[in-house]
Amino acid sequence: MLSVNGLTAQIGKIPVLRGVTLAVKSAETVAILGRNGVGKTSTLRAILGLLRRTGGTVEYDGTLLNPLPAHKLAGLGIGYVPQGRGIFPLLTVEENLLLGVRGKPNSHTVDEVFTRFPRLKERLHQTAGTLSGGEQQMLAISRCLLIEPKLIILDEPTEGIMPKLVQQIRNEIADIARKGIAVLLVEQNVRTALRLADRIYLMERGQIVHEGTAASLQASPDIVHRYLGVALKPQAGVSP
Repeated sequence: MLSVNGLTAQIGKIPVLRGVTLAVKSAETVAILGRNGVGKTSTLRAILGLLRRTGGTVEYDGTLLNPLPAHKLAGLGIGYVPQGRGIFPLLTVEENLLLGVRGKPNSHTVDEVFTRFPRLKERLHQTAGTLSGGEQQMLAISRCLLIEPKLIILDEPTEGIMPKLVQQIRNEIADIARKGIAVLLVEQNVRTALRLADRIYLMERGQIVHEGTAASLQASPDIVHRYLGVALKPQAGVSP
């Protein structure tokens, strides 16, 4: 579905991506993990064309994305929830939800969104800036779902959310994946990534340095500690 080959990018004169290669298959959940500043968010932004690529290719469902502007990707079925959520605080919940939708939204999809996140229906005419961090993340994810994507890209979906809402966000991401939507996510919480992802890429200094299944990484705590500085017990479960 998504194929990234030899992707390079720089900010000013500083290289931030050094030949990133990764893939996401249809209905697969893939996570990118790494310490702060290794290029995880830059990878997502370069895939989407929000950061200028200096080399490599990005293909989605057989379409080369390199020549396409970022605003065209939603029409191809790619949803994006940026770090910080990217909601418009002075617009209402309803107005935020409809921003990426062309024409009238699918009523069945709208019903699914409100079933998934009933708080949003309760706050439909409330300005988005008055929502809690968790509710804003629900709104950002729901906005993606209304375009009926085949791939959702999530940058730090549990960052800055109250612990009691982290579990709900995580459960909803897992349920979205079970419905056949592919997910590519950057996540600082290692155990969340181990729980959600089918495969995980580890990054260091703008490069992919390791690829493995969640189970293989759970069984290799030395690799996790080397690249992430996190101690895992080899036989521990993946739930936090």
